[in-house]
Amino acid sequence: MRFEELPTPCYVVDESLLEQNLKTLNGVMERTGSKILLAQKAFSMSTMYPLIRKYLSGTASSGLYEARLGHEEMGKENHVFSPAYREDEIDEIISYCDHIIFNSFSQVEKFKDKVLQAGKKVGLRINPEHSTQVGHAIYDPCSPGSRFGVTAKNFRPELLDGVSGLHFHTLCEQNSDDLETTLNAVEEKFGPWLSQLEWINFGGGHHITREDYDIDLLEKCIKRMQDQYGLEVYLEPGEAIALNAGYLVTTVLDKLENDIEIAILDTSATCHMPDVLEMPYRPPLLGSGEANEKPYTYRLGGQTCLAGDVIGEYSFDQPLQNGDRLVFGDMAIYTMVKNTTFNGMPLPAIALKDKNGDYRIVREFGYENFKTRLA
Repeated sequence: MRFEELPTPCYVVDESLLEQNLKTLNGVMERTGSKILLAQKAFSMSTMYPLIRKYLSGTASSGLYEARLGHEEMGKENHVFSPAYREDEIDEIISYCDHIIFNSFSQVEKFKDKVLQAGKKVGLRINPEHSTQVGHAIYDPCSPGSRFGVTAKNFRPELLDGVSGLHFHTLCEQNSDDLETTLNAVEEKFGPWLSQLEWINFGGGHHITREDYDIDLLEKCIKRMQDQYGLEVYLEPGEAIALNAGYLVTTVLDKLENDIEIAILDTSATCHMPDVLEMPYRPPLLGSGEANEKPYTYRLGGQTCLAGDVIGEYSFDQPLQNGDRLVFGDMAIYTMVKNTTFNGMPLPAIALKDKNGDYRIVREFGYENFKTRLA
């Protein structure tokens, strides 16, 4: 299949770009002896798990369904964290996972024996109360009143028996300098107990495959925990796995004017790229510029009834025409896993661009996918 034959809207994952990211991550593992897991909450396209399996140590899950997916499709180490576990799910979760990470000592007390009897490892999430987020409070697990992790004030070392490791996750799309300062806070508040543990999990949010990421500093942080405390180190990035490895192809349906030129697309920010509104951010668009940078500027929006279903303002060398195809970049992560059928919007097809440059459709969705979600 050629690019021009793809249906729209359509997510496309580029196998070569994905593998390039995986090689970078695997290099960190080989040089440091750390283990890197795929955080499925960002990218859970199981078609690509055989490729990911070649390079990474396993998967990280957020609940029962992700745990099962990682167990069935990746078949390597499988870690799970949830703010709280349901009694009617915990046994199945334990059967799928190697490390079960709890959010509180009360959850540890409630389920620890089940985990240990199954021969699995018990972990505890901590909150170092060290915020490194700028402008994105919704993504800050260390914000005041956060529901994530045990703070130093509420830490109970007398209940650590049976707990083999600690987990923290405080970053979001950040460089390793923020990891370094976070580790300082972890050592300051939880350092006395690190030597009695077996492992530590740095969580996700590490933009390791970004061009300007300081990998040397990351590896120093890993070595620091290994050398000073004898800990096995895990990382579970989501975005870094498929960063810049996928895009969303869409078609211009119509144009109108209301103080600014507007183009309506067959995709939607709220349905198909929700982080555009939630983060918020302006996704890259192939061949475009900032508003008014090029001669023709358009506000690009979706088909839904949400007034704010706007992707952003972009400029072009030539006027847009109905039927033109636009390609938004970095659309593999936090898109397919978060999309919706609000307003009955069809879900985009999913395609793969293989190493030979050929395209194939992996999955298409229709009316039944909308109907069966609701009744």
